[in-house]
Amino acid sequence: MDDKSISDELKALISLLDEPDEVCFEQIQQKIYSYGVDAIPYLEKTWENSFDGILQARIEEIIHKIQFDNVYMELNSWYHFGARNLFLGHMLLTKFQYPDLNEDHIKSQIDAIAKDVWLELNDNLTFLEKVRIINHILFDVHCFSANTINFHSPQNSYINTLLETKKGNPISLAILYIIIAQKNNLPVFGVNLPEHFILAFTNQFSENNISFINENEVLFYINPFNKGAVFTKNEIELFLKQLKLKPNQTYFKPTANEEIIKRLLYNLIHAYEKLGYSTKVKELELLLNIFKDKEEGEN
Repeated sequence: MDDKSISDELKALISLLDEPDEVCFEQIQQKIYSYGVDAIPYLEKTWENSFDGILQARIEEIIHKIQFDNVYMELNSWYHFGARNLFLGHMLLTKFQYPDLNEDHIKSQIDAIAKDVWLELNDNLTFLEKVRIINHILFDVHCFSANTINFHSPQNSYINTLLETKKGNPISLAILYIIIAQKNNLPVFGVNLPEHFILAFTNQFSENNISFINENEVLFYINPFNKGAVFTKNEIELFLKQLKLKPNQTYFKPTANEEIIKRLLYNLIHAYEKLGYSTKVKELELLLNIFKDKEEGEN
């Protein structure tokens, strides 16, 4: 079917969205869904030209489902094909809330920060000195900081609001830090610590085989939520004692990108539960099931 035929059929289907019969409306709706994101411009135009509140509500619901299904499919593909690009994983979760987000614009903002770091780096610096440069660029020059006032706000978890407000939670600040560091070939990875999220600076760069990096290869740890403060394994052990938790290897070694995005999903679910947004919670749980399905298949 050529573009004109598709356009004509979509317009015809959308013109029937005021169908009063529920069975017929469901058939029309399912047919529109089959066009995916290609249907959205036509739906939006109809919404803009309509004064029928019921029709507009139906269009909004259809657009939302198409956008959610698109995020679901892309996140599913990202995960099952190796979850190699942490930036893309974070972008996809951000598109859950901001489906029209311009990915190139976000990428250019991050690239600009990474370039600021690159301009200050040189091969004669120690690892600690390189981390101090990242800290200086992120927290002094670009003024990123911890959002301690609205700590549980879901907006803290989205990459666009992090870049706009310069405030985030431990995991969103950590993701930004990882991306900036790895763009400059620095071996910085996430560490899935209970009730916190930190970073590990290792003695090797192994983005695609992170499971082979053990805690003995971690040179030191970084806390992006505290302006990139550097600390050691002993301080993690003390933190775990305060939480009355037994030390576990996963609390000290780098974690994979999919685990970082899973942690971000749990954060968002908790945040929306506190706000009473049950529909968003259900949708996020569907996204979380992407990760659980693969885990169950491997058992």
